[in-house]
Amino acid sequence: MDIPPLAGKIAVLSLGALPLSFALNYVSLLSYPLGVVLMSTLILGLLSLAIYSLSRSDIYYDPLYAVFAVFAFTSVVDLLIALQEDGYMAGFMAFYTKEGEPYLRTAHGVFICYWDGIVHYLLYLAMTGAIRKRKSYRNFGLYWLGSFIMSILVFLPGNILGKYSSEIRPTFFLTIPFLLVPCWAGLRVFNQTQVPTCCTPNMVEEDQRKGLLRRPVDLALIIYLIFAAFFTLFRGLVVLDCPMDACFVYIYQYEPYLRDPVTYPKVQMLVNMFYVLPFYGLAIYALIFPGCSWLPDWALVFAGAIGQAQFSHMGASMHLRTPFTYRVPEDAWASFFVCNLLYALGPHLLAFRCLWRPAFFLRPPPGPPAHHEKQH
Repeated sequence: MDIPPLAGKIAVLSLGALPLSFALNYVSLLSYPLGVVLMSTLILGLLSLAIYSLSRSDIYYDPLYAVFAVFAFTSVVDLLIALQEDGYMAGFMAFYTKEGEPYLRTAHGVFICYWDGIVHYLLYLAMTGAIRKRKSYRNFGLYWLGSFIMSILVFLPGNILGKYSSEIRPTFFLTIPFLLVPCWAGLRVFNQTQVPTCCTPNMVEEDQRKGLLRRPVDLALIIYLIFAAFFTLFRGLVVLDCPMDACFVYIYQYEPYLRDPVTYPKVQMLVNMFYVLPFYGLAIYALIFPGCSWLPDWALVFAGAIGQAQFSHMGASMHLRTPFTYRVPEDAWASFFVCNLLYALGPHLLAFRCLWRPAFFLRPPPGPPAHHEKQH
């Protein structure tokens, strides 16, 4: 997979968020929630016009260029919020977390801001750079899509259902486009032409003829997916207050953060149980039976989703903004990190395996095998 060059123009434009947020922090109008909404809308509108005037040809080539450029700007804003909430800087986005989205001050909110400000930001620069060079960014787009959707699926319901539900401000409705953009962007990314592989029909036939025991990497991934599926189901039952002794011990001695009234961890575990768990079952099937050409794409999507989810969950479980009674106990740190780190790493290994040796997942070539043709 080629790594496209980063978009320098978008990087410079997005860094304009630093002086702008510093100046806005001292505007008295922004001490009111409605003022924050109006100013945010105005800034996003002016930013969109600036991007359109500077990169018209790139937007005509791929409209997602404008979307990624705007999101790159908001990623820098999110990084400023996270750094300010952790005390690494001051005087930038205090007005927004106070009057705009106070739930960003939670441990979960801080870590989704870190993820957006670092991982998503680099992906936006890579994808806009690929568009400028007229190169494919499909794999980066699929990873971003999974990560972006997972953050929305957990963050928005958590805001409504958790203890911050009474502090929802008008700025919450600015997130409505964030529900629509992934649907449109996802369709465009999936409809992009796949990068051609170097697999010949003979290679495809040979790989798909191998039994599972002759594919040790796939066998190891299947074993991992089985354990990950049980772990996903178990944590889902834990947040649903399953009366089993094992669930009681786990939630009090290993992951008390699952009881936090902010509700984000509970929503996260339920999303994992209803969406990630079925994917694990389908992935096991695709690793056993050849020709499941959908797995490489969806493996990237779920790698992004689980990477974002685990980063936010692990970070929030240890963060000082999480009340002490809900943080991971010191004597459980090792088991907590090993289990959650493996849970995050496995889907990335699955995606890497699909990109590394895709022949097993390709559809078998039509017609008689190549070695039959040579006999005529």
